[in-house]
Amino acid sequence: MKQIGIWVGVFVLLVVACVAIGQIGNAAGLWNVSFWGTRRADAERKVFVNTNSYVQGKVDYLSRLRLAYKSSDSLTQKAALKETILSEAANVDRNKLPGDLRAFINTLEEE
Repeated sequence: MKQIGIWVGVFVLLVVACVAIGQIGNAAGLWNVSFWGTRRADAERKVFVNTNSYVQGKVDYLSRLRLAYKSSDSLTQKAALKETILSEAANVDRNKLPGDLRAFINTLEEE
């Protein structure tokens, strides 16, 4: 009976040690997937999307797409550019876009 108690104690200690090693490794960022990783990644994404460099990059890209749309003669190319512009505009806060670009996107949505 004493021997069973020892084995149960060893088993419990091994489980506790494995959980502790997992938590320490998680806290140190040793694993790619973690229990808290999804929530932290979502928070980091929200911060990243609101940075000036991200918004300015989107404004520049959307401006180039607008220029390509306006200079295009092909209806097929215009349709493809329209879809690209609208999908890219969905990834940025419209209030942070310049007024002329925001108006252009609104006209594309109404078409």
